[in-house]
Amino acid sequence: MDFIEELKWRGMIQDIMPGTEEQLKKEMTTAYVGIDPTADSLHIGHLVSVMILRHFQKCGHKPIFLVGGATGMIGDPSGKSLERNLLDEETLRKNQEGIRRQLSHMIDFNSDAPNGAELVNNYDWMKDFTFLGFIRDIGKLITVNYMMAKDSVKKRFSGEGDGMSFTEFTYQLVQGTDFLHLYETKNCKLQMGGSDQWGNITTGTELIRRKIGGEAFGLTCPLIKKADGTKFGKTESGNVWLDARYTSPYKFYQFWLNTSDEDAEKYIKIFTMLDRETIEKLIASHREAPHLRELQKVLAREVTCMVHSEEEYNKAVEASTILFGNSTAAALRNMDEDTFLQVFEGVPQFEVESSILDGEGVNFVNLCTEHASIFPSKGEARKLIQGGGVSLNKEKILSTDATVKKDDLLSGKYLLVQKGKKNYYLIIVK
Repeated sequence: MDFIEELKWRGMIQDIMPGTEEQLKKEMTTAYVGIDPTADSLHIGHLVSVMILRHFQKCGHKPIFLVGGATGMIGDPSGKSLERNLLDEETLRKNQEGIRRQLSHMIDFNSDAPNGAELVNNYDWMKDFTFLGFIRDIGKLITVNYMMAKDSVKKRFSGEGDGMSFTEFTYQLVQGTDFLHLYETKNCKLQMGGSDQWGNITTGTELIRRKIGGEAFGLTCPLIKKADGTKFGKTESGNVWLDARYTSPYKFYQFWLNTSDEDAEKYIKIFTMLDRETIEKLIASHREAPHLRELQKVLAREVTCMVHSEEEYNKAVEASTILFGNSTAAALRNMDEDTFLQVFEGVPQFEVESSILDGEGVNFVNLCTEHASIFPSKGEARKLIQGGGVSLNKEKILSTDATVKKDDLLSGKYLLVQKGKKNYYLIIVK
């Protein structure tokens, strides 16, 4: 497979330095992508870099993933109008470990193959620099004029934000030093990243040329946006994280499932490893019957399985069926509590005392009117029950005399009432 051709048809190339294609065709090439560990989890915006490295390895080349323990202490000014808060070493180490765990799900760092992936931390070599050593050995090689010409610097000097500190100004030199170090120690000749990294990447290639006369290359991917122009990966509740502690597998699956048709056609190319023929068939089929949302379903399956697991994907599908389809009471009972609460987050909730379920239990109509205001009156409750429009825990209430007991509780404390097809109510028993 040709790496550049693969990225081109997927819409994953923005800028590419002259000679890059020739270098990749000439020999197995080592390339790196860097991420600053500003949190202990990656979010889906980072997935583009992960996918680039997966394709790179699949095409026979060697990928290096750099976690920026040192650069994370400075903060990259690219694409930002405000200076980032600096993190201490303990926080950065914790964040790095979280990122390492996530990446190991998607990229194999234990392979003995010549093109096996590696994970490195730039703090391991940057910590040995002294200030005088850095400005003597690195600072003298790149002019201020060259650094000022970078877009990330120009924007901040032309009134965007509150200017730029010397710390951030030096960021491109620090990142360039990473490239130089990897070039010298691991024969790494290519750096890849988002299009906002172009200035930092080209500084690295220039540093390698001026310091040791070496030739290095750069390639960037477009920054992903939604069809409506809004930022990809953001929801009302913030970032879509890869860590289940911050974004549950169910919510993660729902994010991809709810993408627009236009976005799904773009995302299926970028965020899955499916081949061109498969993707083109999927897109053609989807255009004929968009209401079936087959494209979104495949996209959600592929990405959820890759980031979480097939087991978590199956749980997410089951959870979706419970909310939107004709699932069974057994499926509801088999759902773990965390997923259950994620699925029914936002539905009206009522708290009741557990004592009302003692003994013979409580009459269902009384429960939903006197203890929880699900129905405005007992008359309306009885009428809906007689019409077959009320369920408890996904089982139809067949009689107005039905009682609710402690045995009916889900996870020992929840009751799910459904009125009609779409109206859910959660009763929490304290």
